This record gives sequence, structure tokens and C-alpha cells, in this order.
Amino acid sequence: MWSIHQSYIDGAFVPVQGSERIDIANPATERVIGTVTLANRDDAKRAIAAANRAQPGMAGSTRAQRIEMLRRLEAAVLAHTDQIREATIEEYGGPLARSQWVSNYASQCFASTAQMLQDYAFERRLGDATVVMEPIGVAGLIAPWNSTAGSICSKLASAIAAGCASVVKPSELGPLQAQVVTEALHEAGLPDGVVNVLLGRGGDVGDEIATNPGIAKISFTGSTRTGKRIARAGLDTMKRVSLALSGKSATVVLDDADLASVLPLALNAAFMNNGQACVAGTRLLIPNVRMAQAIEHLRAAVAAMRVGDPRDAATAVGPLASQAQFERVQHFIRLGLAQGATLVAGGEGRPEGFVKGWFVRPTVFADVRNDMDIAREEIFGPVLSVIGYGDEDEAVDIANDSPYGLQAYVFSSQPQRALRVASRLRVGSVLVNRIGPELIAPFGGVKQSGIGREFGVFGMEAFLEPKSIAIADSPAQVAQAA
Repeated sequence: MWSIHQSYIDGAFVPVQGSERIDIANPATERVIGTVTLANRDDAKRAIAAANRAQPGMAGSTRAQRIEMLRRLEAAVLAHTDQIREATIEEYGGPLARSQWVSNYASQCFASTAQMLQDYAFERRLGDATVVMEPIGVAGLIAPWNSTAGSICSKLASAIAAGCASVVKPSELGPLQAQVVTEALHEAGLPDGVVNVLLGRGGDVGDEIATNPGIAKISFTGSTRTGKRIARAGLDTMKRVSLALSGKSATVVLDDADLASVLPLALNAAFMNNGQACVAGTRLLIPNVRMAQAIEHLRAAVAAMRVGDPRDAATAVGPLASQAQFERVQHFIRLGLAQGATLVAGGEGRPEGFVKGWFVRPTVFADVRNDMDIAREEIFGPVLSVIGYGDEDEAVDIANDSPYGLQAYVFSSQPQRALRVASRLRVGSVLVNRIGPELIAPFGGVKQSGIGREFGVFGMEAFLEPKSIAIADSPAQVAQAA
């Protein structure tokens, strides 16, 4: 049984001042596996104060010192790779392959950021001015439950590289991952207060981070609704914000694509992380002339998917993270049927043979119109909407007809044609003939999918402010200015 009743503040694990306790349940069995006592607003104030005490030292640190911090963090998190993987599986049912990828990615964030930092130009000459990139100040890093370990490490790597102390608030629904990662961060031995971590509700801990003048920058990953509340709350203190929000990504299969090789990738893009991914390609756009063939491929592929124990390497789809998420997905499946979509695979309820656990049937709908709720809303589960189109222009119009613009996928046997289509899509990133991201390229969305970018140079620069310094070169210039 897990028992988590501490926050990590000013270099030490300390008892939380909050009193609210929540149970941790294994989503595959529904069995309670631990309890968490949540931090409260007073805990958040304490963490913010500790970060502000550490900030002058971080701001004055050298490039070499920051690289050393990142290397120590890399080594410490790498040593906990197995524990991160196990926590990911146990806490929200991440399939083994996905959980292994996330656990490896957590340490790689620090390694790639340290490499990038070696050659970054913190000073640049522009005309008569020297532009200095300076740390923005103490950062509030808010990570989601569906990618707790990876988000904490990615955001923290950028903040450390920029010279910012941080207050980290993982989702209270991701306590096991947060605990294992925090133990690793502590073992890295950074100066006290540089990293502070506490689990708490958005209504008190999150609100304190969003409104406290001691926080200069917020990096948030989560729903669009919550991101808007954070941005509004931070307005009075003019906080800088980076918001990686919801998505409803389109996968555009062009008429020259090899369906037999492309559609398994499209299903993986839709059902990755049990469908609980903001970048999931849950709108699949297929040419009308190839629709019947595509549907048969999809029906057969879903029938062959294994749903079950996330520890089994053969499992493609594990349980959803919670009962609330299970019920949300059931609601949208019923809504798709009510609005006239055709069920190709899956449907309501648990898969055959399952009486426990928040398992759902991987579901594919055909005859979906882009104005249906299942095509508009981020469901966050393994539900795929197949939408037909006539020509390339219509495919682009349908893909862009969404309030979201996080990511898209394009498949074609002609790479240059795929690139032309990609250039017309209003999203933050496009993957062409692949579903794996480039993790040093900028990531973020347009429209309702967010503000700003994460990862690599762009991610670090989100924690920096440019300062321009122009100096008179001669007494004559001084006199002229006067």
C-alpha cells in the first residue's frame, strides 16, 4: 500500500498542512492501493517562498552549473526508470510499451536539454544593442495525470536550463508517478528550494500558484477549460503562461496511401495511451472512394487488438485511468450512436469477459459528420471517428474545421504531396508518415489547443525574457542624445 502524506519543499520531504485524503485505485482491478493527503494553500505559499529564496542563486548560476544540474537530474531519474514504469502501469493502466517509453523519456529530457544548452547564445548583438536573455523568475509547473513523469521532467529541464527555480504541481490523480519522480529529483542534490513539488487541488494549490505574485511564469499541460482559468487568474500579476491544452487531431490519409500499412499506424495514433493523449489522432479522414476498403481493414485490426492487463506486452489497450473517465467514454459512445454514426467496432460496456476494471471496448465509428459531438469533443479514450472526404481540398477543410489545433498526421506514398498538405493544416505540429514525435522540436498548439511552445530551445526560451542594452560608444553620441 502506498502512503503519500508529504510535500517536497526547500530540499526536504515535509508533512503537508492539508487534511483532505483521497484513495489511489488500480484501474485494472479497482482495488485501493494507497492513500494521499493533499497539500493546501498554505503548503503552496511555503513552496513559493522557498523557490523565491532560491531564485537569486539560480539566476546567477553559470551555464556550466546548469548543465551540471541537468546531468545530475538525468542520472537520478535514469536510476528510477523501472520504478517510474511500474508506477505508470499501476496508477493509470498505461500499457507496458507506452509506460516503458515514458519512463525512458523522463531522463532523456534532462540529457537533451543539457546538450542544447551547451551552445545556446544568451547574449546577441542587434544593431547598437546587446540583447541578454535572462531568467523570467520562479516558475509554476503544472503537470497532467496522463503523462505525469514526462511532463514534470520536460518542464523542469527547461526551467533549470533557463535559471528558474520551480514549484511543481502534478495532478492529484497522478500521485504515484509524482512520488517516484520527486524522490529521484531529491537524490540529484540540487540547491534547496530550486525544485519544490506538492500534490493538491486546483482550487487551492493551483489557484495560489496562478495568483501569487511570487510566481512569474506558469507552464500548464491539461484541458482547455482549466488552462483558460489559469490564464485569467494570472492576469492581475501579468504572469507569462505556456498552455499545452486539449486536441482533436486529424489523421489525413491521402488517396495514394497504402491502407494495409497506414491504417495500423492510424489506429495506434488514435488509441495511444489507451486513447488518453491530447495528441491522439481521433478523427480519421479517408477518401470516399476508398472508404469501404478502409472500414474492412479497421474492423479486422480492432478485432485483433488485445484489451487487458497493461503489464502484458501483447496488450494494446489497457484500462482507463478512473471510473469518471470510463463513464465519460461510455457517454460519448452512446452520443455517437444517437447522432447517427455507424458502429464499426466496439461499443458500450466492458469487453467480453471483463467484470472488473475500467476497461472499455476500442470503438470505431463510420459515417461520422464533422459536426457530431464525437468529432468535435476531446473524448480521451479509445474512440475513433472515421470521416469521408472527396478531394484533397475538402480533406484540409475538414481537418481545419475544429476549435483545436494541436497536432495532425498525414499519410501518403508521395512525401512531397504530404508535405504540401501538412503546410495547409492549422496545427502546432504535423507528423508525416510517422506517429513518433521529434522531442527537441517545439510542441504546442494553436486556436483552443494552447499558447506557447515546449521542448528544446523553444521550450527553454519560454522561461527567458530578452533585455535590450544599448550603450553610447563615444562622448559625441552622449552629447547628441542629450
